[in-house]
Amino acid sequence: MRIGVFQVLANGAAYPAIVAKRAEDLGFESYWVPDHTILPVEYSVPYPGAEAGKGEPEYLWQIPDPIVALSRASGTTKKIGLGTGICLVPERGAILLAKQVASLDDVSGGRFLFGIGAGWNPEESKLLGGDFEHRWTQVKDAIAAMKALWTTNPSEYHGRYVDFPPVRLFPKPVRKPHPPVLLGAIQNPRSLKRVVEWADGWMPIVFSVDEFAHGVEEIRTRARAAGRDPKTIDLTVFGLEGQWQTPDEVRAFEKVGANRVILWLKELKLEPLLRELEALAKAHSLKP
Repeated sequence: MRIGVFQVLANGAAYPAIVAKRAEDLGFESYWVPDHTILPVEYSVPYPGAEAGKGEPEYLWQIPDPIVALSRASGTTKKIGLGTGICLVPERGAILLAKQVASLDDVSGGRFLFGIGAGWNPEESKLLGGDFEHRWTQVKDAIAAMKALWTTNPSEYHGRYVDFPPVRLFPKPVRKPHPPVLLGAIQNPRSLKRVVEWADGWMPIVFSVDEFAHGVEEIRTRARAAGRDPKTIDLTVFGLEGQWQTPDEVRAFEKVGANRVILWLKELKLEPLLRELEALAKAHSLKP
């Protein structure tokens, strides 16, 4: 079982380069950061991660750019995976995002993990160019365009949201054929179909082991029906704050098919973060 960590606020007060390096030294498999370019002051859909009776956490509008944060982390690390948890694809131009992903994968030696999602905030999405009502169609189109840019030369793509004539985009990713595309989701049955059709893995937020196990079985059934080897699909559990922190919980997910669990680091400042990492590594008996 691979165990990763998620740093919700990888800013200058909690240096991602230091946190990622310490996570690598302690034996964690991967290091993840979130994505919110902006947060509108007023919006219509409540933040799904907010506790009942409380407003949204302040870190939501303080999140640094994930590609920049992971680039900084790549410079101090050698083997730990570097992931977006998750990148809001409809809010970023596909061609520029393809360039950023390929460049990060190149400078990190093929360590980028492309966790993706469509977003929950209509106002944020629309301000940044997203078609919120059809955002997963937009994501599918963008990912197909990015795969063309990563794997062909010259590259050409003609889709509903992304359309370009033959172009050259370099560097190409080190990971072949491209960094793994891991589809994030929260209680969305349609995500299981999308994973089998065009993604490399499933990275949901779940609220029980049984919920995850049901999704794994459906993905495997769909994959076999589509002629795809289920073993080619990465199965990751993305833990919310306080979720799935104990070895027993991690083992329970491993038994039903998970190959990775991502642990949310609750601390926001550097020194407490480092202590939290050390405590988690000890609890899970990790080895460098």
